[in-house]
Amino acid sequence: MAAANYNPALAAPDAPRELTIPADLAGLRLDQALARLLPEHSRSRIRTWIDAGRVTVAGEAAAAKRKLFGGERVVVAPLPDPHASAFAAQPLPLSIVYEDDALIVVDKPAGLVVHPGSGNWDGTLANALLHHCPQLAGVARAGIVHRLDKDTSGLLVVAKTPTVQTDLVRQLQARTVRREYLALAHGVVSRGGSIDAPIGRHPVKRTSMAVVASGKRAVTHYEVRERFAACTLLACRLETGRTHQIRVHLASLHHPLIGDPAYGRRGDIAFHRQALHAWRLGLMHPATRRPRSWESPLPADFASLLESLRNPR
Repeated sequence: MAAANYNPALAAPDAPRELTIPADLAGLRLDQALARLLPEHSRSRIRTWIDAGRVTVAGEAAAAKRKLFGGERVVVAPLPDPHASAFAAQPLPLSIVYEDDALIVVDKPAGLVVHPGSGNWDGTLANALLHHCPQLAGVARAGIVHRLDKDTSGLLVVAKTPTVQTDLVRQLQARTVRREYLALAHGVVSRGGSIDAPIGRHPVKRTSMAVVASGKRAVTHYEVRERFAACTLLACRLETGRTHQIRVHLASLHHPLIGDPAYGRRGDIAFHRQALHAWRLGLMHPATRRPRSWESPLPADFASLLESLRNPR
């Protein structure tokens, strides 16, 4: 097959690409020909560009099914790759509780995504951290050691060097990092206890987690802090750190979190997110080898919710 006048090694990822359809591709549809000429891109990505009007033939936007005769001048203007900005530094608000040469302790607000990913390629905690501390570009995952769900508020620790990150990961694996949460659960919980139940991907709802026999071991300890007519404020401590662990474990006890869109239930108490706040974080400082701990007060929305429960109109 004759080569088109395009060298992917020399082109910028999002630069327009000018191609000449070789004679041996005559008779193919536009999308088929481009799949041959741009093998480094998937067919679905090429089709997205065509449907978005980013591909022209002889200067005019063309349909994917257009038949080619050879010799046509085709210009492809790729849509920006969302992955390109995934770990770009961005000047975003950042609430720092503590910082030294080894680590940063951040108080994450509800609504902020921790890591870039599908649907959230920028505007994340990682982007904010890279702007605040450029050296984090040399640390995996921008130094983030553990994560909180988008709508969970509270404390998490960030390592400023690969060595510190390795140390903190080992502390997590050894279960010596103390992570405590305040959680407002549906129903009246009679007493505290522990939940030792494996968590894995939900067998039907693949975007959710569940207590399943094939899951990984998960342990949550909880105690009652305050009881209300239809809900209970709990203090929860994680022994393990599985995805959605507290949310799934409390739901398995039929006491899901107030406001939880994935595992909760409708009730008389309205709240715009899961009522979960990481309020205390404790660990062994990787440099000093001394225990350190930090606390975060309840954010305004959670505090206001509790106040309305204590003083109903």
